[in-house]
Amino acid sequence: MPRIQDIHVAATEPLIAPRALKDELPLDDALVRFVYESRETVRRIIAGGERRLMFIVGPCSIHDPEAAIEYAQRLAVLAPRVADRMYVMMRVYFDKPRTTVGWKGLINDPLMDESCDMREGLRIARRLLREIARMGLPAATELLDPITPQYIADLIAWAAIGARTTESQTHREMASGLSMPVGFKNTTDGNLQAAINAIQSARQPHSFIGITQEGLTAIVRTTGNPDTHVVLRGGRTPNYDPASIAECTRLITRAGLEPRILVDCSHAQTNKDYTRQPAVLAQVVEQVRTGNRAIIGAMVESNLEAGNQPIRAGRAGLKYGVSVTDPCIDWPTTERCIVESYEALRGALLPAQPAAG
Repeated sequence: MPRIQDIHVAATEPLIAPRALKDELPLDDALVRFVYESRETVRRIIAGGERRLMFIVGPCSIHDPEAAIEYAQRLAVLAPRVADRMYVMMRVYFDKPRTTVGWKGLINDPLMDESCDMREGLRIARRLLREIARMGLPAATELLDPITPQYIADLIAWAAIGARTTESQTHREMASGLSMPVGFKNTTDGNLQAAINAIQSARQPHSFIGITQEGLTAIVRTTGNPDTHVVLRGGRTPNYDPASIAECTRLITRAGLEPRILVDCSHAQTNKDYTRQPAVLAQVVEQVRTGNRAIIGAMVESNLEAGNQPIRAGRAGLKYGVSVTDPCIDWPTTERCIVESYEALRGALLPAQPAAG
């Protein structure tokens, strides 16, 4: 008989169940409280109840846990200094969407040799998120794979749905059941309506196929996620300028939603010139300083060292602290950006209540 099933599948391998990994790398009461309070702070900022600028900063992608820890240690020292005007979160991205092919991220291929040891990738990711939380840093990530959240989402304070997946029904359904606030990016060509549609969809209940904490396939029924908003990342042209922010605000309001916008200062906002991120951030902060209340935050791609590097032979020969995906600004530039933003916000933003998280 001819073969009609799995003809393009080379192998299937069992994966540890989410609950088993969480038992192996559990959260204590202090970490649970920290994640809860971090999410509540983000919710208040989105709702307008707390007037701090949410600032998400960190590597384009995590590939070296040691460098990520060093980056987190530096950020954990700086964040409290600006906490009365800026709520700083670390960008901890483990999945990388590829336009064609390429390294898919630490969870998919932690050894960077195409062995794709996802069991170890999940362990590394969860272990790293625990360490970052223990430093007092809330973690932000993009959720690309719909299964991954069962393993790490309990350590995430804010999640993004990327430009390539904002239109995906699977990701809108997933977002409707996530326990943290979620930002939807406009599409790669700059389509804002797709992100607005995604917000409306994710706020509604959904039923879909997923997995349980025991790793069993199941019907997942959600209540909808009310803490969703737009992320502007540019398209064919940048869209962080006042006119673009005003147009986005108009479209969101027309849809019957509250205008809440976070600006990704990288990608198409800089016309692919990562060194322009500080200039984009400065213009976004200036809009907040002069009274724009729709903007709730900004995101910057940053690493220990500037630029990026190719992956040629796995981890061999890689420079420490340099991105292997999108180029990033270095730590001194990052520190300067945060401090300058903080000073620019003097008198413009005051927390509505004592900072949590």
